[in-house]
Amino acid sequence: MSVSRPATRSGLAADLATLGVRPGAVLMVHAGVKALGPVLGGVETVVAALRDALGPAGTLVAYAGFYDDYEEQLDVDGRCPAALRDQVPAFDPVASRANPDHGLLPEAIRTTLGALRSANPGASLTALGARADWLTAPHPQDYGYGPGTPFARLVEAEGQVLMLGAPLDTITLLHHAEHLADLPGKRIVRREVPFRAADGGTAWRMIEEYDTADPVIDGLEDDFFGTIVEAWLATGRGADGRVGQARAVLVDAAPICRFAVEWMETRARDRRPG
Repeated sequence: MSVSRPATRSGLAADLATLGVRPGAVLMVHAGVKALGPVLGGVETVVAALRDALGPAGTLVAYAGFYDDYEEQLDVDGRCPAALRDQVPAFDPVASRANPDHGLLPEAIRTTLGALRSANPGASLTALGARADWLTAPHPQDYGYGPGTPFARLVEAEGQVLMLGAPLDTITLLHHAEHLADLPGKRIVRREVPFRAADGGTAWRMIEEYDTADPVIDGLEDDFFGTIVEAWLATGRGADGRVGQARAVLVDAAPICRFAVEWMETRARDRRPG
């Protein structure tokens, strides 16, 4: 019985270089690790291969988020019921695990020696490498995808975004485009978030943000981020190839963000009555 040969660190790094990952870049990665096929050493090998492709001057970034299942219990004003306030684990940017809904890679990066994490719970990024400190701080508590956030600095750095076996509609950077776009009627959500206090207790804070759980305005499909990425690739920009056994799409952060803003604003105008 034949057994397929697993992907290796050097093989994955070579695939990443062929795709166009730039040494020295700030690279944000969304990954479906299982899509790569068997990998010798698992997710730690994937992290190492990404760092090899980036080199010592590069910075590896992933969307960590926060395990916010308590939000299902919030009332209509976004407040946590009194009976649960002492039971919800508080967000600690150093100790809180990355949201498992985002796959294995963010937690593997977060727990690698030298990694840093930004301080906005729902929008938090974890980063490893030369510009990790610059990228992750500061991170405003309100409107965590807008100007002055790690997402804005990813664009400023002319970074790259890699969708590594991940659905294209999970590209978190486009929430930054949603924030920047002139879209009448953007939905705003306010919800309480528990933070770890200096004394070890919990301090609850109300946070305001444009809605990132659903399209920010009516009339856009649930998966429209993926539509934007496919439209970008159709213009001949970006790279669409393979890393291991996974489909890998690589885009430059600044131009796709501008493209997404224009795409959203155009769709919003087309949907206006009259």
